[in-house]
Amino acid sequence: MEKKIKITADHEKERLDMYLSEHEFASKSRSYVQNLIKDKHILVNDQKVKTGYLLKTGDIITIFEVEPVTLDIKPVDLDLDIVYEDDDLLVINKPVGLVVHPASSYHEPTLVHGLMHQVDHLSSINGVIRPGIVHRIDKDTSGLLVVAKHDEAHQLLSEQLKHHEIKRTYIALVYHDFKENEGTIDAPIARHPKNRLKMAIVEDGKRSVTHFKVLKRFGDYTLISCELETGRTHQIRVHMAYINHPIVGDPLYGPKQVIGDQGQFLHATKLSFIHPIKKEHMTFTADMPEDFKSFIDQLG
Repeated sequence: MEKKIKITADHEKERLDMYLSEHEFASKSRSYVQNLIKDKHILVNDQKVKTGYLLKTGDIITIFEVEPVTLDIKPVDLDLDIVYEDDDLLVINKPVGLVVHPASSYHEPTLVHGLMHQVDHLSSINGVIRPGIVHRIDKDTSGLLVVAKHDEAHQLLSEQLKHHEIKRTYIALVYHDFKENEGTIDAPIARHPKNRLKMAIVEDGKRSVTHFKVLKRFGDYTLISCELETGRTHQIRVHMAYINHPIVGDPLYGPKQVIGDQGQFLHATKLSFIHPIKKEHMTFTADMPEDFKSFIDQLG
């Protein structure tokens, strides 16, 4: 089986991987699409091209059906903190230091390894190394994320995520005091042009919106809440650094100083969505980790 797509002028100069992620693989991650291109499951004009190939009017994209690959991830008992579970999904309170899913460059146990130990069924819609994973949070960010147990739940949750209907609220400790009590950062984010490990504010990046409120002031530090309107990689970290309030303990976007075992002081404290099957509105909360609390108590 194969599918052919002819590119129109509307999509001239779009990146191949971004075009496919948006129009053909909306429920998959961009890295999943990039791997299909690298493995020649996707060709342009019958030729292998790079993932960042810029499309031209008249190009013919061929997508070949991918045979399922056996999942070879061994379950690991990580004693995950399951906040909620039913037949369709579960909500996890992820600890600091745990990567969400495996990658070619990372071979330590991940959240996926732990899920496979504690959960009988996970959706397959996001590829064999990300079973059940609807959205991610960074390794050194703690807090709530939703995991799908089957493909129907995953597809419907992904639609909510795409339309900004999953509400995510974070607590962050940042450097410096604020003049204002609340605000909105609307600044486009894309991969850093020189450092591929970082994201950055880039003029032609994807629109990225973060709303913040001051919760408590400590002079040199401020505790804030952030609500994501969009969900770009490292969004809160990039946005807060952009307005000169980098997150405490974030060595990539702020001072190199790391305090205790907390990592960056960023915690996904609240998660709200419509249950994909029951159609009920659900809201979950998780208190900040003990190291986070302890440092706040010292400041207070």
